[in-house]
Amino acid sequence: MSAAAAPLFSLAAPSGLLAISLGPLALPVAPLLLVGAVIAAQQVATWLARRQPVAGPTELAAQPGADQARDAAAARGASAGSAFTVAALLGLVAARAAWLMPHAQVYLDAPLAMLDIRDGGWHAGAGLLAGAAWLGWRALRQPGLRQPLAAGAATGGLLWWAATAAIGTGTGAPLPTMALTDHKTGSAVTLAQAAEGRPAVVVLWAAWCGPCRAEMPLLAAAQQREPGLRFLFVNQGEDQATVRHYLASLPYPVNTVLLDAGSALGPAVGSPGLPTTVFYDARGRRVAAHFGMLNAAALQSRLERLRQH
Repeated sequence: MSAAAAPLFSLAAPSGLLAISLGPLALPVAPLLLVGAVIAAQQVATWLARRQPVAGPTELAAQPGADQARDAAAARGASAGSAFTVAALLGLVAARAAWLMPHAQVYLDAPLAMLDIRDGGWHAGAGLLAGAAWLGWRALRQPGLRQPLAAGAATGGLLWWAATAAIGTGTGAPLPTMALTDHKTGSAVTLAQAAEGRPAVVVLWAAWCGPCRAEMPLLAAAQQREPGLRFLFVNQGEDQATVRHYLASLPYPVNTVLLDAGSALGPAVGSPGLPTTVFYDARGRRVAAHFGMLNAAALQSRLERLRQH
C-alpha cells in the first residue's frame, strides 16, 4: 500500500496500530506480527530439537555415515520447524473459514472475494485452535519433539500477545478531535460535528493514491445506499483545488468531503498509509478499522458489524 507521508521509517499511533511505513510503502501490522511470531516459534523449537540427545540406535541407523548424530539432530530440528509452518498454514485456513461462515451471504454475492485475503477477514481464535491442534497431534506422534514444540508454541504465543498488547487494537477509541476543513464551505469542522451523532465511516484518501481511487466507487455507492450512516471522506494533505478537480472528474457524487491539510488524521488512527477506513458507532467509539483497499464483501461485513452497535 501507499504511505501518506514518506519518512524512512515510522510507526503510527497509540490508538491501535494498523500499519507501519517504510519509505514510500506502508505495510499492515497484523501479518508482520504473525510472521514474526511463527519465525520465533520455529527458531526456538528447531534449536531445542537439535540439542536433544539421540533417542537411540534406531534414530542413528536411519542416518548412516560418520556424522550420524549431527544429521539426526538436524533432522529433528527440521521436523520441529516444519511443524510450525504447517500449523501456521492450517491456522490461516481455519481463521479465514471461521470468518467467512457468519458472513456467507455477503461473500456468496461475490465468490471470488473469498480468496481476497487483503480484506482482513480472519477469526483469530479459530486459527489459534487449529494451529494448536496440529502441534498437539505432532507431539503425540513424536514424543521426542514435545518439549521443543511446547517451548516454540509458548514463545510464539507470548510474542504475539505482547506485541498485540503493545500496539493495541484501537477498539473503543474515540473519534479524533483535530479540526478539519469542510471542502464545500471552507469552514473548520471536527469529525464528531460532521458525524452528526450517527454511526460514521471515516475514509482516509488522496487523489494520487491508486487504491483510494479504485475503492471510491464502492464507497460512494454505499454512501448513497446507507442514509443512516455518515460517510466522511477525509482527504490527506492535498489542497482544495486538487480535491475539487478530482471530485469533478468523477461520474458519481461523493458527499461530505473534508480536508486534512496536515495529514494528522492518519497517525491519530494508527495508520501512516492509504487507503484507511475506520468505522465508528453513534457514540463516536471505534468499532473496526481496515488498512488497504476494501472490496464489497469486506465493506458490507463491517457495515453489518457497525449496525450491531
